[in-house]
Amino acid sequence: MKKTKNRWLIAASAVGIHISIGSVYAWSNFTNPLINEFGWSAKQVQFTFSLAILFLGLSAAFLGHFVEKHGPKKAGLLASIFFGVGIFGSGFAVNIGSLPLLYLFYGVLGGIGLGVGYIAPVSTLVKWFPDRRGMATGLAIMGFGFAAAISSPVMDTLIKSVGTANTFFILGVSYFIVMAASSLYLEKPAVDWEPEGFKEKIKSGKTKIAQDISQLTANEAIKTPRFYYLWVMLFINVTCGIAILSAAKPLAEESVGLSTVEAAALVGVLGLFNGLGRIGWASISDYIGRPNTYTTFFVLQIMLFALLPHTSSVILFQVMLAIVYTCYGGGFASIPAFIGDLFGTKQLGAIHGYILTAWAAAGLAGPMFAAWMKDTTQSYATSLTFFAGLFVIALIVSLVVRKDIRNVRERNGLETGNKIAG
Repeated sequence: MKKTKNRWLIAASAVGIHISIGSVYAWSNFTNPLINEFGWSAKQVQFTFSLAILFLGLSAAFLGHFVEKHGPKKAGLLASIFFGVGIFGSGFAVNIGSLPLLYLFYGVLGGIGLGVGYIAPVSTLVKWFPDRRGMATGLAIMGFGFAAAISSPVMDTLIKSVGTANTFFILGVSYFIVMAASSLYLEKPAVDWEPEGFKEKIKSGKTKIAQDISQLTANEAIKTPRFYYLWVMLFINVTCGIAILSAAKPLAEESVGLSTVEAAALVGVLGLFNGLGRIGWASISDYIGRPNTYTTFFVLQIMLFALLPHTSSVILFQVMLAIVYTCYGGGFASIPAFIGDLFGTKQLGAIHGYILTAWAAAGLAGPMFAAWMKDTTQSYATSLTFFAGLFVIALIVSLVVRKDIRNVRERNGLETGNKIAG
């Protein structure tokens, strides 16, 4: 008999991939060196990052079926090739001073590696952790959130010691090795596999597991209203959150008078709350349910975004921003488990890929809108009030999706009122 792999090592492998690709959030380390070396504008350099996020969403959508068809190991190896070549090739682009080649390598190839690498381990983790679905996916996606804190000082040290191009060469090889090694351990569990003692815990009542309300393919899922409810909720949560992320430093300076150094330090600390929110909220969602988790996100953020422009207390301002950051990270981490609850695990990776197009759209919409509002009104306060209004829409959608869930459960003859999907 084939030996069953250790599911915690599967989770560790997923974290290895996500910590590698999550380094994209540390892109700002390259901004000034590239501007200083080639005289490119900040906008031109920043577009590299935007392009990578765009291709993350597009590749996750288009290659989600590849993940389902060929499994997490091959998908992970494909991601490691694209991401490794993308980062390594960026060094070549810098060596010859070519901005279009930087866009191609980092933005397009690196972005494709990002998208496939992001979804490859997640659908597998859901199957390995039927008892802790939210916690498992939150653990991997937490790696993505914390990656910038880990890779940023490494990048800074390398750039200063060996130069920008060589930094890309070193990182490209390093990420490829870590991602490829992690991918080789990834594997789906057997169809009838269950964690040790799982049945006994369910029989004794110690563990209550909600039954997925349906088992749909990706193409079936996108024909249902609840797919679009999830898309809209993620889009609004990411749009508003990423706008705050992109403007946190000037917002802190403008709103409560922090110095440039203090505001920069605050942004670094808040990044930790982004990561903690991913594992924290995703784990909580296993106990209070995914619908309740998202409703909590939106109720909290309606209040926080409405109050932030009127807050003069430095401590209160920082606490409120920290909560916003946890909700931003938590939205990413809880969505794969929510997809599993509503559509089953048959093609979770492909459905997750389709849903992540919300991230690609929000990555463009959020920062651009916040910047436009700043230019138009000379203040970020107006955009925060507008975002509070968007969260009202998200709150309504989070309540409407419950009715859809109840209808599907009744139609499929399932019990209502379970803690995860009802």
